[in-house]
Amino acid sequence: MSHWDPASPAEAAVAFGGHGCRWWVAGGFAIERAVGRRFRDHADLDVLLLRRDHLVVQRALPDWEWWAADPPGRLRPWLPGETLPARVHDIWCRPGPRAPWRLQVMLDESRGEEWVSRRDPGVRRPLDALTGSPSSADTIPFLTPEVQLYYKAQAPRPKDETDFRAALPVLTTPQRRWLAEAITRTYGAPHPWIARLTE
Repeated sequence: MSHWDPASPAEAAVAFGGHGCRWWVAGGFAIERAVGRRFRDHADLDVLLLRRDHLVVQRALPDWEWWAADPPGRLRPWLPGETLPARVHDIWCRPGPRAPWRLQVMLDESRGEEWVSRRDPGVRRPLDALTGSPSSADTIPFLTPEVQLYYKAQAPRPKDETDFRAALPVLTTPQRRWLAEAITRTYGAPHPWIARLTE
């Protein structure tokens, strides 16, 4: 498989804006948006979509290739119009067979107007609460940092620790409380981030 040349959040906005569904720039870019500065390199660009809207990828990028990450780690072509099974929550996208990967689309669950964690259906947020606080000039929806950190907390890699350290000073008290409770519920205690969130 080819290498990565991540798209920018602005390119994602061009691709996904105007398709009548909710979407968010996620991953490290979302953490940097919350922090307000660039602090590390990015190997890819993650875009979060609700599973109910996942066919939007094919409409948004009609000339691209789409590959489903079919657990336990096999990439396979995603056929046009195919409804992906619940076990698939990653889609890799690139402009053509020899082109680098540009986007990784993450699929998450929802019930009505609530986001539902794919790791724990008891962890939920209103969909309106998933978007980080935008600036007056910001038209790109970025995933709120506490939700992104919740996913990163499952098995933190060095880059996840970097993101957590950078985001911790800007998290509000309600964001810290929500994240600590969600981590404890889903991953159990003790967790190395809990004490730092509650100190």
